[in-house]
Amino acid sequence: MVFTEAYHLKRGYCCKNGCRHCPYGFKKAIARQKITVSWSGGKDSAFALYKILNEDKYDVVSLHTIINEETKRVGLHGVREELIDLQAEQIGIPLQKIYLESSESHTAYEIVLRSFYKHCTTNGISAVVFGDIFLEDLKKYREELMKESRLVPIFPLWQNDSARLIKEFIDAGFKTLICSANSKFFSPDELGKTIDQQFLETLPAEVDPCGENGEFHTFVYDGPIFKKPLSCWCGEVVSKTYVYQQKKEDGSTTKLESEFLFQDLLSRMA
Repeated sequence: MVFTEAYHLKRGYCCKNGCRHCPYGFKKAIARQKITVSWSGGKDSAFALYKILNEDKYDVVSLHTIINEETKRVGLHGVREELIDLQAEQIGIPLQKIYLESSESHTAYEIVLRSFYKHCTTNGISAVVFGDIFLEDLKKYREELMKESRLVPIFPLWQNDSARLIKEFIDAGFKTLICSANSKFFSPDELGKTIDQQFLETLPAEVDPCGENGEFHTFVYDGPIFKKPLSCWCGEVVSKTYVYQQKKEDGSTTKLESEFLFQDLLSRMA
């Protein structure tokens, strides 16, 4: 049965049941879906969080970051654990840290993530937000890891144009600097630079504007999701060579090497 507006007015009071034709302006509270955000400290995870918060329909209960147990740094970003802590503090969302032992195998990574996803399900979290843009194989890999826990992956930036995304990111007031990069495309003196329009205009043609192919990684230190900017300074730039296997279309593999440059970032409070 649906009561009309006239019926409610004749009754003379609001029953607070969220009736369709309520003339008293009452809106029944809707329980928001609890989610966690995969957080690297870089621009894509920050912009994904920004987009989700603007939708105003989710309860972001945590950020979560995988940290190397030995180095206390974040993967290929190379950012110190304490800087990720400071980001979460200024964003105002709890940070859950997942410690991972150094290993050349993906097995350890998959074990700790599956364990974390089960923990999420147990605590009422139903979805995980990622900042991926167009890498189909990575998207499928994430979805496969989540199947067992039945969590739903959310990709707010998916299949958006990279050039448009980075422009939106800058225009929204975010500030992010290059914390690591492939030496094939970047020199040491370009590390630590803040991404702006001038930086984008000088990017090599083969480099994606968002670095989606792994050409570079960033650290966000200011923006609309922060209470106040983070204060950090640039230390030394170090180089590390990675050896990995690349699978060809015929199923065979080839050995490749990549040299990555890392800008050490330190908190002003350190």
